[in-house]
Amino acid sequence: MTNKLITGKTKLLGVIGHPIEHSLSPVMHNAAIAHLGLDYVYLPFPIAPENLEMAIAGFAAIGVVGFSVTIPHKQAIIPLLSEITPLAQTIGAVNTVSRQNNQWVGTNTDIEGFIAPLQTTYKQDWSQKIAVILGNGGAARAVVAGCHQLGFAKIYVLGRNVQKLQAFCNSWSNSPINENLQVGTWDELANLIPQANLLVNTTPIGMYPKVNESPLSVEEIANLPTGAIAYDLIYIPKPTQFLELAQKQGAIAIDGLEMLVQQGVAALKIWFQQENIPVEVMREALRKHLGYATTYKATDTTI
Repeated sequence: MTNKLITGKTKLLGVIGHPIEHSLSPVMHNAAIAHLGLDYVYLPFPIAPENLEMAIAGFAAIGVVGFSVTIPHKQAIIPLLSEITPLAQTIGAVNTVSRQNNQWVGTNTDIEGFIAPLQTTYKQDWSQKIAVILGNGGAARAVVAGCHQLGFAKIYVLGRNVQKLQAFCNSWSNSPINENLQVGTWDELANLIPQANLLVNTTPIGMYPKVNESPLSVEEIANLPTGAIAYDLIYIPKPTQFLELAQKQGAIAIDGLEMLVQQGVAALKIWFQQENIPVEVMREALRKHLGYATTYKATDTTI
């Protein structure tokens, strides 16, 4: 990427989070901006939770065009926005904000990011298929909505905390997603793994510093059908223990790097109001930057 001159006309984009120093978003977004020859810059903004409201008001004052949202602000930002899309409302989290008619509009491109490889490289008819999702946090919500959008017959979400699982289940009660969704505890793994056509890890197990761990044991993954897809939202290390074990069982492995790229592509389409986003440039910028170092301190699985 050539060093471009930043002037008073340069438009501002960025990502907010706490911490934010390890975010990979500036790498891929600035690569895309340079390739397109646009007068924009994408910056990481470290914003502590208690400063969120003040920061968003400041962004409006200095004319920020849009920004990405990562941990811990994806839900806290919602009351500070004038509008959020039905998709973001369904998930209950915002990861992309744009300035429209002097107002902040929030949406969620994590769904688009998640389903992209399942709609292209691994495209198939999902209507008779079963998805098993490990974990029931914010990332799991986007995955559930994505699986519903793809048309899965059954979507199972497994977690360890019964109260949190119940709250997760209740939160979909007014949604059409509820018809296909079943929520259960980790005890049901043995029964569900042999049925899984898609197995998704949305937990942070396997990410730095727990790079030698997997959410499932060798014995548990041994029952995964050959040809099933194992999808880990984590992208460092590559592959994670979870994906390595799944591949040994004959599963197809997808890591979180493609989701990261594709949710970024979807955000740039919103901010630039154009469809022509150089996805390969973004992907390559990340690969080059990472070199897939196994000890890289990734702090989030999506941004």
